[in-house]
Amino acid sequence: MQKSDLYRFIDENQATFTKMSDEIWQFAEMRFEEFKSAELLMAFLEQEGFAVERNIGGMATAFVATYGQGSPRVGFLGEFDALAGLSQKGATTTKECEIKGGSGHGCGHNMLGVGALASAVAIKRFLQENPQAGTVQYFGCPGEEGGSGKAYMARAGAFEDLDVALTWHPFSNNGMMSVTTLANFQVYYRFHGRSAHAASAPHLGRSALDAVELMNVGVNYLREHIVSEARVHYAITNSGGSAPNVVQPEAEVLYLIRAPRLDQVQEIYERVCNIARGAALMTETKCEIVFDKACSNCIPNETIERMMYENLVAVGAPKFDAADLELAKAIRATLSANDIENDVKMGSDFTGGKYPDVLEEIRAKDISDVILPYVHSAGLLSGSTDVGDVSWNVPTAQLIVACQAFGTPGHSWQTVSQGVTGMAHKGMLTAAKVMAATALDIFKNPQVVQTAKAELAKKLSGGKYVSPIPAEVQPKKFSG
Repeated sequence: MQKSDLYRFIDENQATFTKMSDEIWQFAEMRFEEFKSAELLMAFLEQEGFAVERNIGGMATAFVATYGQGSPRVGFLGEFDALAGLSQKGATTTKECEIKGGSGHGCGHNMLGVGALASAVAIKRFLQENPQAGTVQYFGCPGEEGGSGKAYMARAGAFEDLDVALTWHPFSNNGMMSVTTLANFQVYYRFHGRSAHAASAPHLGRSALDAVELMNVGVNYLREHIVSEARVHYAITNSGGSAPNVVQPEAEVLYLIRAPRLDQVQEIYERVCNIARGAALMTETKCEIVFDKACSNCIPNETIERMMYENLVAVGAPKFDAADLELAKAIRATLSANDIENDVKMGSDFTGGKYPDVLEEIRAKDISDVILPYVHSAGLLSGSTDVGDVSWNVPTAQLIVACQAFGTPGHSWQTVSQGVTGMAHKGMLTAAKVMAATALDIFKNPQVVQTAKAELAKKLSGGKYVSPIPAEVQPKKFSG
């Protein structure tokens, strides 16, 4: 079997793959509750002859599907969770909520999971038709958005026997995601006070909401005194009720603390905890600190990335038709100049600040059909991903493929709207071909695995993966 055969298989089955992607888009299930999405993927993989192991790492929607035996063992990482509050009608150019208060695929994980599945099934056909030692695995990874499902899977040892991990992400550019990312901790701070009548007996109350507000003020002052690359975000998840004449006895704030290294996250976390304790002391309330989840920074692997990039160039950027270009133009009309500028900046992040002429060429397009030049370990991306925890365990490569109008902000209604369009489907199938071709290269040249592993070992400098999630912390469903 040649790469052209893989491409042909993916093209011949594109209707099946796009239908699955659109179904998962419609399900729009939140972290660790992706039951319909996971079942759809698992049923298809079992039908294709994969052996499916469920309930990985204590998560009902986490699974591993395996075909073949022996080495090399190549895994594809799939995601399928949605985002809260982003319900949106598909293929429209106006903001139109589909389900009030509902969720939506504002990060393209409906495409991400199915694109990886298409690659896995294509490579399974190769192993089936060309008997040889080798194993292909599909990792069903739930809860990437705010749950760090892969970190829980890594803690459970799900990736320990894997040789190489391949994945992708829908984007507004085409290229390699050869960047480090921010590690993070996500933590709930729950304050417990005492209710009282706010008019007749305010002196008897101890306000948990006051504690939350004082904590937030304290953390605002802390921001000046942490490394510049760090990020500290928060959301008040319980303000104590809606009655102003009652002193609020309960309140809660959720913090997401990010920094380039886990030790930096740990240091900032301890300082935030001290601020929370100080707020509790000032208000005579009690503070409960509940660790929610964490993820590690990414370690790019040049050996596998170069193979993947060569295949991206060979496959080419998605070929969009007139309808795609018309829709992209209409979507772009809804974006601001700052949205476009931010996308240019992210393109610069992926190319290490080089090739401004290429970025200017892309800026002028409604949707990118240009492949960004490859720069290994280009720099630091200010976001986070639990792919980082996989990359500490196994050589990992990740590409990005244009599936939406250039300038489309992540986690936006525009992203949701475009997730069921022709340009999204074309981008997904392109990514599937690139990943399948990369896996084929690894199966035909297994010696590359040792080179990739040696590179990872060198970057770890003798260190080993230690889960950033404490052993007693278990995955939690979304409660926002």
